[in-house]
Amino acid sequence: MIGNQHPWHDVSSGEHLPQIVTAVIEIPTGSRTKYEIDQPSGLIRLDRILLSSMYYPANYGIIPQTYYSDGDPLDILVLCSESLVPLTLVKARVIGIMEMTDEDKKDHKIIAVAENDSSLLHINDIENLPAYTVKEIQNFFEEYKKLEGKAVKVFGFKSKEDAFTCIEESLMMYIKEIKTKMENI
Repeated sequence: MIGNQHPWHDVSSGEHLPQIVTAVIEIPTGSRTKYEIDQPSGLIRLDRILLSSMYYPANYGIIPQTYYSDGDPLDILVLCSESLVPLTLVKARVIGIMEMTDEDKKDHKIIAVAENDSSLLHINDIENLPAYTVKEIQNFFEEYKKLEGKAVKVFGFKSKEDAFTCIEESLMMYIKEIKTKMENI
């Protein structure tokens, strides 16, 4: 836990949900280091160094106070003109969702842009991204675990409306699966 705040449980999901969310960055753009928020402590934990020679194509993290079907907070990729350090809080404008499975578990990723990055003000939907950027994100997730012998399947990208639905569902799942249990302890 950082101070008195746990980045998953105590940080707000955002004031303008689901269009703009707070993202807690775990992994900076360009990194091969897979960091995760340690669920018990809230500190950043080294999960592994990627075996592949690939690097994360966007800042990667979670949306606080969400819970997804893979048993973790909802993942988010935040496109930004800069690489952000772990535990940075970012207002992220949601533009779409990438649907995928990781080892046969549903593990979709919210796609967003940093709200306070003026170079990205023109991007309001997944269709505004350059085709190459979309392909780079898809290729990364299709390939990054192959040398570990793990299967990841990317099914494609959908609109921000689909992302909004996923975010709203994960906020409700957090209340049902995590918050209620924490209050009963």
